[in-house]
Amino acid sequence: MERMLVVVFDSETKAYEGKSALRQLEREGSVAAYAGAVVVKNADGTTSVKQFDDFGPVGGLVGTSVGSLIGLLGGPAGLAVGAASGLALGAIFDLENARVGTDFVDDVSKSLTPAKVALIAEIEEDWTTPVDTRMEALGGTVLRRALSDVEEDVRQKDIAAMKADLAQLKAEASKARADRRAKLQSRIDQLKKRIDAQQQAAKERRDAFQARQKSKKEILKKNAAAAGRALKDLANTRL
Repeated sequence: MERMLVVVFDSETKAYEGKSALRQLEREGSVAAYAGAVVVKNADGTTSVKQFDDFGPVGGLVGTSVGSLIGLLGGPAGLAVGAASGLALGAIFDLENARVGTDFVDDVSKSLTPAKVALIAEIEEDWTTPVDTRMEALGGTVLRRALSDVEEDVRQKDIAAMKADLAQLKAEASKARADRRAKLQSRIDQLKKRIDAQQQAAKERRDAFQARQKSKKEILKKNAAAAGRALKDLANTRL
């Protein structure tokens, strides 16, 4: 299952140890990690991205659920992106890509208090014990949420509603007087442009999603191979 993982630590040192532990779990085949970041809540309430990683060939934080969650945690005025990260504020603050509920964002915000540090990652895991065991051993507080595609459903419903409005306007225009028909045609043209823009945005998001899913499959294949090797080594281990 695809999940958003957030582990809150008391220090940057522990957060980096948590990141290393997540990498080790990936090598063992216990999880697949697609993108991640280490984020600090500053004393003044702002949020800083200290480090981010591409755990596989999926790309950077731009357009990812991780980047969107960071943007939600920091907000437009409260996010200080570290120079070493190579990220721009506008690139990661995207509400539509979050794929988690506002309640989860609230839970993370309550845990990520000033001076706390969070490891945030988009992962695939079949069970929670491996991650929980490693992170709790490091003193981390684990929060996770299954990722959803609610936003795409909402977008498609919006497009369907606009198409219904368009059909009604066309029906009215076909029966209206010339002066009224001209006004209706103007509204029809505007609505068509909005529908085209929404459909293009939906297509771009679907294309990006499919590209990321393809890359994720490659990561899962790699992890399956790693897990197979680990099982083989275990079977050959002498007692």
